[in-house]
Parts: sequence; structure tokens; C-alpha cells
Amino acid sequence: MANISASMVKELRERTGLGMMECKKALVEAGGDIEAAIDNLRKASGLKAAKKAGRTAAEGVIITRTNDDNSEALLLEVNSETDFVARDDNFLAFADKVADQAFASKQTDIAALMADGLEAEREALVQKIGENISVRRAVLIGGEGKTVATYVHGGRIGVAVELKGGSEELGRDVAMHIAAINPQYVSPEDVPQEMLDREKEVVSAQAENSGKPAEIIEKMVTGRLKKFVAEISLVEQPFVKDPDTKVGTLVKNAGAELLSFTRLEVGEGIEKEEVDFAAEVAAAAKGS
Repeated sequence: MANISASMVKELRERTGLGMMECKKALVEAGGDIEAAIDNLRKASGLKAAKKAGRTAAEGVIITRTNDDNSEALLLEVNSETDFVARDDNFLAFADKVADQAFASKQTDIAALMADGLEAEREALVQKIGENISVRRAVLIGGEGKTVATYVHGGRIGVAVELKGGSEELGRDVAMHIAAINPQYVSPEDVPQEMLDREKEVVSAQAENSGKPAEIIEKMVTGRLKKFVAEISLVEQPFVKDPDTKVGTLVKNAGAELLSFTRLEVGEGIEKEEVDFAAEVAAAAKGS
């Protein structure tokens, strides 16, 4: 049996980020050969990553990229299990690398993006950090003749805005508004008829319960529908920095046109697993 020194264990820990006992075991199995131990640990990383793949990753970061002439932008969401890991330098470096590669290749298909060497890096990071890590989604906006801008709030909410004309500064102001207010559509014309019909059914029932005459009820329904549409349409919303001005007016006065926007929020739509930490600690204590 090879003599495994503390310095060898220390070196392997520094190079892999793994625990002391796991590093010592790997060195014993590799006969004290650090490079062989690393190779063996890498071979096992796929299995370890797979074991963690079923765990919910609903924390993480939104990363953005914009080209030099502000004509194209990327939004990317990378998830971790905990907010603590979402602030880890290794995790953030990996997220940045994925964003760089996605933007350079203009690739938003995550499976195709990860197939180019990034999946192996993700698995190695899962092994090193000990949490499930997932590259969830990527969105590209813009193109020739467009003006784009991005804004990220607290690393958790990312917005990309696409304009015709205008400036990056204008787009960033609009993106900040979108991050804060969360509109659903650019303009009233974009609101789906299905949504209007559903809302009309609700407000009609409310108005009818008022007991007012039919012609008054009709005006109430029309007014409430108009208000509903304005509240969810970006161009009709009061600008967050100047509530006396609508976003649409702000953009128009700048000689620009709002074409589209994308707003991503970390973990939205992911059903988080409820963890009973007291029970988890009790079970761990019992097991030890």
C-alpha cells in the first residue's frame, strides 16, 4: 500500500475541491499517483452528477451578453440548488463561460450548446460543488438595424429590450422598468383574444352583481377591460422613473419604436422542493 502523505491529500483537495476522505480514498486506490487519482475521479464524476440530477435547482443567476454595436443581446439562466452556490466564484465562472459560448455561437438550444464540451465541465462542477447545476434557457434578441439593451437586477431578474432606433441608454431605462413592473405584452394589440374573453367573463359577472342597469353594466365592463389591458401592456404603463409619462410616449419622443422584450426570472415556473431542515438534521444525527 502506497504511503499517502497529508501534503498529497492537500494537493488533490486543492485541485478537485473534494473532501479530505474522498481524496485520501482516491489516492489509495491510485497507489499514490495524483494524476491517476484525478482521472479516476473524473471518470466517476458522471455517475455523481447523475445522482444529483434529480434534485431541484431553482436558484441561480441570469447572465447577459451584448455585442459592441448594441444590435444583439443574450439572456441566459443557469441554476443551482442554493443561493449560496449561486454566489460561488466557480459557479459564476462556469455561467460566464456558457454565456460566452452561447453568444459567440448564437446557440439557444441548450442540448446542442452543452454538447460542445460544456456538459463535461458541468458534471465536474457538480462533483466539486456537491449540488445539481443546470443550464436552463437562453434567449437571443436583436439583429441588423436593431438597438438592444439589457438590465439585470440582483442577478435574479434579467431583461433584454429590442428597439428600432433609439439608444442603448433608452433601452436600458425601459429594461429597468420591465424588471420592476413585469408587463406581459408590448402593446394592447398583442394581448391574446383568449385572455380578453376570459377577463371579460370575470368583469361581466362582477358588474352584473352590482344590480345596475344594462347600459351602465356595458360601460363598466368596457372600462374595466381597457384598464386591464393597459396594466399588462408595456407601452401603456406609467414609466417607473416618471409616472406622468407612459413608456410608449417615452420611446416615441426619443424617435424609437418598441419591438420586443424578454424578461427572465431565476427559478420561475420551477416547483421548489419543500425541505424540512429539522427533520433532515434529526435523520442525519440518527444515522450517525
